[in-house]
Amino acid sequence: MSAESGAQGSQGERLQKVMAAAGVASRRVSEDLIVAGRVTVNGTVVTELGTRVDPATDKVAVDGTAVQLDTSRRYVMLNKPVGVVSSMRDEQGRPDLSRFTAGYPERLFNVGRLDAETSGLLILTNDGELAHVLAHPSFGVTKTYIARVRGLVTPQTLSRLTKGVELEDGPIAADKAKLLQSHQREGESLVEITLHSGRNRIVRRMLAEVGHPVVELVRRQFGPLHLGTLKVGQLRDLTKAELGQLLTISRESR
Repeated sequence: MSAESGAQGSQGERLQKVMAAAGVASRRVSEDLIVAGRVTVNGTVVTELGTRVDPATDKVAVDGTAVQLDTSRRYVMLNKPVGVVSSMRDEQGRPDLSRFTAGYPERLFNVGRLDAETSGLLILTNDGELAHVLAHPSFGVTKTYIARVRGLVTPQTLSRLTKGVELEDGPIAADKAKLLQSHQREGESLVEITLHSGRNRIVRRMLAEVGHPVVELVRRQFGPLHLGTLKVGQLRDLTKAELGQLLTISRESR
């Protein structure tokens, strides 16, 4: 690819400089990646160090993984506690997400929602385009929940969840449903549910429909992101690898 194929002529910035500013690698290592043919701009492999790009419009990827060139974008993972509503300002005065975003200079908002009684992985960002792809069920980004439920869950019940149940707002099926533990003495089970629906309180309603009301619910995974060891009430910036995975999903969906 010629230097004209990204930003035209002498406009824009040198690709290796932009990659270094985005935290991909040092400028020298970025040059090595370009020469090795591991970098694409707008889907085309570039190998010339004179290539210039516009960080606002050109799409850069390294080894097929998207790179965010806009350093004004912020991506944060929160382990939301129970009792906090998924909004930046709650009209009823309940604890909201503003307590977690107050320390950031960017104006962050949440991607999708977790109801107040559910804890776990919530993404906060100022990237509206990415948020739309991640939150909208038509793009098929899955979420995985761990639910502690009343009753002993049987294989037949798991099969019902994956085949689909009828709720008041239409049918719904889990992508996966797995029994993790059964506690005979307590009369409770631990179930892992994966689905891509964004409907309100959907996991709670599905499990109630099959006779196993939820006692406790945690979202452990959102697309390629895992909660890992992040403690309740803590947040952290996404790693470059995590962000690359999300951006790749977003670009491929478009």
